[in-house]
Amino acid sequence: MGAFAGWRGGPVTRAAIGRFVTRYRVDMSEAADPRVEAYPTFNEFFTRALRPGARPMADAPFICPVDGAISQFGPIEQGQIFQAKGHSYSAQALLAGDEALARRFDGGQFATLYLSPRDYHRIHMPCEGSLTRMIYVPGDLYSVNPLTARHVPGLFARNERVVCLFETAQGPMVLVLVGATIVGSMATVWHGVVNPPRTGHVRQWRYEPGSVVLRQGQEMGRFLLGSTVVILFPKDVASFHPDWAPARPVRLGEAMASSATPSPDLASRTDTD
Repeated sequence: MGAFAGWRGGPVTRAAIGRFVTRYRVDMSEAADPRVEAYPTFNEFFTRALRPGARPMADAPFICPVDGAISQFGPIEQGQIFQAKGHSYSAQALLAGDEALARRFDGGQFATLYLSPRDYHRIHMPCEGSLTRMIYVPGDLYSVNPLTARHVPGLFARNERVVCLFETAQGPMVLVLVGATIVGSMATVWHGVVNPPRTGHVRQWRYEPGSVVLRQGQEMGRFLLGSTVVILFPKDVASFHPDWAPARPVRLGEAMASSATPSPDLASRTDTD
């Protein structure tokens, strides 16, 4: 499927895209170019850009980074992330076994967002951040739909994934791009395609402070055939929007979370400032 997705198949590719649009009821009016024939490969269709203004950005400390649905969200308790009824997995396992990195998120918050086939498949920044590390973690390619999440233990810590660590004004933040069945590859705006190559080994890149800075709402990566994003915040940083609930649809740019505590600047101001 990965090979087909990158194939310039002319009428065959156009027919496949047209059938996909019909089957999954993809709203092409939101695309920068709504014409099926504008996309020479399935990957280019799947990672299509949105037209300007299609996703207004909320005035909020943290915005939703994707179109999709909420799988789960909530506290990281004793290093564990809730997956589905009867299943949790450790933040350390998700983060390629890095115990020190996982400790930075003890008592913090997580959100797991599922991107269905019909969704827009680019990932954007919840807030401004400076990239410090990227880790590629080899793994399985289970489906990540809600049914699989209920039945495969440790799903998101078992599948292939790309872990991106940012430093933000509120503290560290992790965005994890989780691969899935027939995901051809994952890419970031600063690196390009991360996988392939699939070497079977953990690979890691470190970045100098300030060398890669992305503003809130800016694209940070994309899935070539879709999957799931897991976001981690440390303790006392983010408080999720009261309207959020598991299975609720979400859209890029909507308010995701407020600051859990006042910023130092605001806390030090007086009523007369």
